[in-house]
Amino acid sequence: MEKYSSQLINLASTIAPKIVMAILTLVIGFWFANKLSKILKAVLTKRKIDIAVTSFLASIVSSAGKIMVLISVAGIFGIETTSFVALIGAAGIAIGLALQGSLSHFASGVMILIFKPFQVGDLIQIGEHTGNVEDIQIFNTVLRTLDNRKIILPNGAVTSGAMVNISGQGTIRVDMRFGVSNIEDIDKVRAAIQQVADGCPKILKNPAIDILVNSQDVGITKYDVRPWVNSEDYWEVYYYMQENVKRQFELNKIAGPKSAIETIIKR
Repeated sequence: MEKYSSQLINLASTIAPKIVMAILTLVIGFWFANKLSKILKAVLTKRKIDIAVTSFLASIVSSAGKIMVLISVAGIFGIETTSFVALIGAAGIAIGLALQGSLSHFASGVMILIFKPFQVGDLIQIGEHTGNVEDIQIFNTVLRTLDNRKIILPNGAVTSGAMVNISGQGTIRVDMRFGVSNIEDIDKVRAAIQQVADGCPKILKNPAIDILVNSQDVGITKYDVRPWVNSEDYWEVYYYMQENVKRQFELNKIAGPKSAIETIIKR
């Protein structure tokens, strides 16, 4: 009994410090993992990142931290942890290769939500697609086009090329061009266009509208007309000007452009 008691005491004196160290490591490690997860969640929430992304990333950080703590505890008891690390690494590589496309779209979605190159409601152009952002999801961005079509773009495609945020600045310039006969007086044409612009409540007074002679050719003088509007009024103003400038030209008897052949014959 004395022999076994002595062995038991020696074993306890050897294992007890490891048990205490393991418990402390578990308690402190789990507390730190949870604390780090909460800090990340608070930061992302403050930056107004989507709640789904915030919870997902916080969960990943918490789980990864706890796994590292458990591996450290196993090492305290002398368990070889190299194989665990290798196994986790191999599993991570396999999952990454299997889901590399989806993970790319996910990472792009996180970048969009963090850096906010555009927001829901913005009018944007991505490649050949133009529309209002209806939703920003984890893997996809949903656009609603001007003709009411729904386009779902993978986030990887959104961030891999040029993005044009048409409405991101709050105001936008509507560029138009009108052609009239080159016999018409410039001031008369400019006054007619200005009258139409003054009658449109959507056109901003500041900056002032530009009405400029762009070029002259046989039988035609081209005018660049560039009013400023709030982003959401872009198309309304565009079509308003197209229709009412023509009406104003007819009212003021401003002739349209003549073809080159017709001009030469008249000469």
